Amino acid sequence: MPVIKSFCKSRMLWLALGLPLLLFACAKTSDITMTQVRNVGWKVKKIAPEPQLTNGNAARGFEYMKEGSYLGTGLPASILRPAINRDSVKFFRNSNILTPHGIAFFETANGVEVTNGTCFTCHAGAVAGDTILGVGNSLSDYRGNLSLAAKLLDVRMKSLYKDDDPEYVQYEDFGRYFRAMTEGTQTDNPGVNPAARIAETIMRYRDPQTLEYVAEPAYEIEDYNIASDTPPLWNVAKKNSLYYTAVGRGDMTKLIFQASVLGIPDSTQAREAQKAFVDVLAWLRDLEPPKYRGEVDPVLAKAGRLVFEDNCSGCHGTYGAIGGDRSDDTYPNKVVSVDAVRTDPLYASYAVNSGITDWYNRSWFATSSPQSRFVPEAGYVAPPLDGIWATAPYLHNGSVPTIAALLNSYERLTYWARYSPSGKNPVGEANEFDHERLGWKVQAQKNAKGKYTYDTTLPGYGNEGHTYGDHLSAQERAEVIEYLKTL
Repeated sequence: MPVIKSFCKSRMLWLALGLPLLLFACAKTSDITMTQVRNVGWKVKKIAPEPQLTNGNAARGFEYMKEGSYLGTGLPASILRPAINRDSVKFFRNSNILTPHGIAFFETANGVEVTNGTCFTCHAGAVAGDTILGVGNSLSDYRGNLSLAAKLLDVRMKSLYKDDDPEYVQYEDFGRYFRAMTEGTQTDNPGVNPAARIAETIMRYRDPQTLEYVAEPAYEIEDYNIASDTPPLWNVAKKNSLYYTAVGRGDMTKLIFQASVLGIPDSTQAREAQKAFVDVLAWLRDLEPPKYRGEVDPVLAKAGRLVFEDNCSGCHGTYGAIGGDRSDDTYPNKVVSVDAVRTDPLYASYAVNSGITDWYNRSWFATSSPQSRFVPEAGYVAPPLDGIWATAPYLHNGSVPTIAALLNSYERLTYWARYSPSGKNPVGEANEFDHERLGWKVQAQKNAKGKYTYDTTLPGYGNEGHTYGDHLSAQERAEVIEYLKTL
């Protein structure tokens, strides 16, 4: 217990003590061995819509996201509740969980009250001084190694409970997958999320049909970890596929629910939780993007709409009249090949080469009703731009901190760090937001040194490509930025 208590002083404790699937990071990265996809033979594909379960209750879905048992298991509530009750503000600040919705207390199948994370651990962010539900938590930092944390967690549990105590029995599933996860999910940059890597790492220790734990991994994984920016949840309403490479097809309740692999014991409990995700999907489809927190020049925005529709709408869609009805929005659901968009190809290569695809397509997720499946593409989905003002940084890997730099590749920085008015990092203050360039205020760095520096020279984190705005004039870019504030 004294060892754990001293470990509590580190922010990594909050990561170690039972936060959800998308929150962890561990293990040392190494050289890349995978073949990177190039010359794929196509430029653009359209993703067709598929039937979805649309009869859910949005209000019920929101409550389930905040308090549901979809992770199945976790840590006994008595371990974290005292710290939260003692000083909840300090607890959430130290953990970078930006809302109390990011942690849930629930009862497991054997009657033990536990705590674990929720969707809002990663999908709630601080933007311009406000916490917004549904936006990615860009203050997260997954560069730490949690192998020691996993071992200390086991020591802590064994010091408190006997093997046949119900608290320890329910913990075993969570503990196994936490340990498995530490095999390779450490990121090399701050602010990005290793969600796909964590799912891949854990799923290989599950029987594809029963979802029960198996000791021998079903497939090999690359040594090098790859991560991405966390996309906004309100985009789900318009999309015919999920994830940056359009890999998630078919039933979205199954695709969203797969985050539960960290702790759910088996397919029986998974089936019950999936039913509740029909309500979660209803909430996601109803979720509105946040309105821009600032003034908009209507003349500039009107001009920007014309520039946007001439240059950007073919991939990103149209958005109705400024300030008017949005019921006629269009969104083409296009995935653009790595050869055409020319952004860093490693994340797409990883999706194409990963062994998780075969596992998933043989699993309970794909073979039981409603069915979902993995179909990775060698490219990236051009996302809807609703609420884009709040979703910095940009590109699939979060390598570009502002829309201005996204529209002008010559302005992109090799090394950068978020500007902190108070001098503290990570940051989330209102005056760190750049309303003119639309995104984060950043400081150029000379090299990769610095605790919160983003290094675009690392494999998978390059800021090249998406040069579609380079030909625009400075005035046209300013007009487009002003228009994007209205979406």
